[in-house]
Amino acid sequence: MADADVRVLLFAAARDLVGARQLTVPSAEATTAAGALAAVVARHPALAEYVSALRVAVNGAYAQPDDPVAPGDEVAIIPPVAGG
Repeated sequence: MADADVRVLLFAAARDLVGARQLTVPSAEATTAAGALAAVVARHPALAEYVSALRVAVNGAYAQPDDPVAPGDEVAIIPPVAGG
């Protein structure tokens, strides 16, 4: 991973749809949490129908769509979790 990249971790169904546990996105495409998610969906359209249910975390903390993402950050794409 280059310093100008953002590392994206994928969990559960998101991982299954993408076919990978992690990938990288150029930081220029991922300046916000929403931007990082959009960059992943653009590369993996199978996620598109689930976007409204996916959560994004930046560096281990759940993020709002407009929260910033910087080069070298870690973004996690997290599908809904069921259970009780």
